[in-house]
Amino acid sequence: MNLVTELSEVKNYINGKFERNGQSLMDVFNPSDGNKISSIPMSTKQDVDKAVQAAKKAFPNWSGMTFKERVQIFFRYRSLLEKNMDELTKIVQLENGKTYGEAQAEVLKSMELCEFAVSIPQIIVNEVQEVSKGVECRIERKPLGVVASITPFNFPNMVPHWTLPNVLVLGNTMVMKPSELVPLSTVRMAELLKEAGLPDGVFNIVNGGKEVVEAICDHPDIEAVSFVGSTKVAKIVYKRATSNLKRCVALGGAKNHLIVLPDANPEMTASNVIASMSGCAGQRCMAASVMVGVDKVQHIIDKMVEEAKKMITGDNLGSVITKEAKERIENYIAEAEKNGAKILLDGRNTTVVGKEGGYYVGPTIIDYVTTDMSVATEEIFGPVISIIRAKDLDEAIAIENASNYGNAAAVFTQSGGLAKQVMDRASAGMIGVNIGVPVPREPFSFGGWNESKFGVGDITGRSSIEFWTQCKKTTIKWNPEAQTNWMS
Repeated sequence: MNLVTELSEVKNYINGKFERNGQSLMDVFNPSDGNKISSIPMSTKQDVDKAVQAAKKAFPNWSGMTFKERVQIFFRYRSLLEKNMDELTKIVQLENGKTYGEAQAEVLKSMELCEFAVSIPQIIVNEVQEVSKGVECRIERKPLGVVASITPFNFPNMVPHWTLPNVLVLGNTMVMKPSELVPLSTVRMAELLKEAGLPDGVFNIVNGGKEVVEAICDHPDIEAVSFVGSTKVAKIVYKRATSNLKRCVALGGAKNHLIVLPDANPEMTASNVIASMSGCAGQRCMAASVMVGVDKVQHIIDKMVEEAKKMITGDNLGSVITKEAKERIENYIAEAEKNGAKILLDGRNTTVVGKEGGYYVGPTIIDYVTTDMSVATEEIFGPVISIIRAKDLDEAIAIENASNYGNAAAVFTQSGGLAKQVMDRASAGMIGVNIGVPVPREPFSFGGWNESKFGVGDITGRSSIEFWTQCKKTTIKWNPEAQTNWMS
């Protein structure tokens, strides 16, 4: 089935079958033109329980397989992602409003995440040591059981793959709740996983809103929860899940600062900063949100404006996710202007010919922003960058460190010594040097600091292996004649 043209209603995916049990429906819209493309069931806690029971039933056989048996499915699945890349890319475009290139990059990253997962048998090697004469200690990593993942609207294909491949390769079974705004990609993933040979019940999807999230946090048979979304909701999910004695890692929002020094390469800096600000219409937690210009950087700001004018909405700049998001972003711009900031490039009231119903905001550059303005402190989640002026690097780092968030920070300079200061002193989990979007590539893990992440460990890479497994320690003695001491 080609979801781009044929899917009129999304259903839950439980125990290898798509189903709906009479729940109320919510419409899903294409943000590029505002047209309805589908609808989803607003599921209940009973639907969550049904999915959990299917996952619980599937767990013994799935976890009983060897790592190498499980990864064979993901070798095939990764090939299916590649084979169906064009369709998967168009699905992301349809439900999220990205450009084709941005949507395709998601699918390519999902393939890379699968490549890490299939390497897990080479990473997890059980530890064995003879700790005393005739006595052996062994550590093995075991799956937790049924786990859940709650994913956001901004990366409907990639973010589910932050958890899905690792979770399942490690032997867990899963219930996933995609954002109600972008349910189509997850459905297609389920179809491809089944085609790859994944047993029924190992992966389940429950669509819906707040009731589904709460049911996941409360369900006694779910052992761990991952969440990606806003900081406000991340805090709620983390508190609720952990209060029910679950493991939880919850990724929240960001307010990423890019520090630009006068010696930075003007062309590279301008293109990187604008690409970071406008990529995915600014709807990513790694987007440039604040540029801190140190001393004499007007020549770089001028080039940023030139670069931003090359962004054409509906062409190389996609839409934002909803009409409400467009209004919220434009209100931030208006408030900054009212409070004395200078709008160097204004993306308000943008429309695209032939797609007048779409939700578009043009690239926006706001200069002379002060640290008390909302555009300097709050996550805007749109193609908007605020410029704060700083007299020196110490002041710039202090501005970055004052943010409640801590996802990413970057510095643009040709001085290794100054770059090292930012690397050491910036309060963020991911740092870039002359890179506007410092996302670590596999096997390096993804995760921020401060109010950008709640919980221990990161959501991808080696760190995720510890989160989704538990250690079993075994001490063995077979030889009764072995010398005995206090250790044995």
